[in-house]
Amino acid sequence: MTSVTVLDHPLLAHKLTRIRDRDTATPEFRSLLVETAMIAVEATRHFPVVEIEVATPLAKMKGIRLDGPSPVLISILRAGTALLDGFLRIVPDADVGYIGLYRDEETLQAHEYLLRLPDLTGRDVVIVDPMLATGHTSVAALDRITESVPRSILFAYLVAAPKGISELHSHHPQVPIVTASLDSHLDEIGYIVPGLGDAGDRLYGTT
Repeated sequence: MTSVTVLDHPLLAHKLTRIRDRDTATPEFRSLLVETAMIAVEATRHFPVVEIEVATPLAKMKGIRLDGPSPVLISILRAGTALLDGFLRIVPDADVGYIGLYRDEETLQAHEYLLRLPDLTGRDVVIVDPMLATGHTSVAALDRITESVPRSILFAYLVAAPKGISELHSHHPQVPIVTASLDSHLDEIGYIVPGLGDAGDRLYGTT
C-alpha cells in the first residue's frame, strides 16, 4: 500500500471520532464532514507550482502559486457533497464535477445515474468520497474519469477498508489514495468496520 497515505493529526482524529459516533446528530455530522476537508491540504500536495515575486507591505519576496489550469474536484454522490463543500473552501478556484453512483445491495456492484464533468484534459483531479468500502464505486468512477486524459488523479476518503484499496488498485494501480483512517475490514453486507455507518443516510437524515 505504498500509494496510500493515512493521515495522522489529532484534530482530524478528533473530528473523525465525532463523525463515527452513532449519537452524533445529522446537523453536527454534516458540519463535521465539511470540517474534515482539512485533508485537502495533503490531497493537493502534488499540485505543481511556479515561483513568483510579490511585494508585501514591507519588502519584495519570492513565493509560489499553483501552475497550469485550475484543478478539478469531483464528488461521488451523494455522500461526497459535504466533503466537496469543505474542499472548495480550501481550493476555491477548482472546477467541480459530479458522478452519481448507487450500490446494488445484493451484488454490491455500482450503477451510474449521473455524470457531469468539466474538461479534464491535462488537469489535476481530486475525487472525494467519505468511504472506500468494496471499491466498486471508486473503480466505476475512475473508469469514467480516465476516459479523459487528466494530468493527475487522486482519491480522498475519510475512512478506507483494505479490501476496497486492493480492489481499486487492481484496476487503477497508478491512483494514489489519501485517507484519515485505514479501518479493519468489511462486514457480511459490505459495510466498513468500525466505519461510520451509511454516510449518505446520516448526512441527509434518510434511511
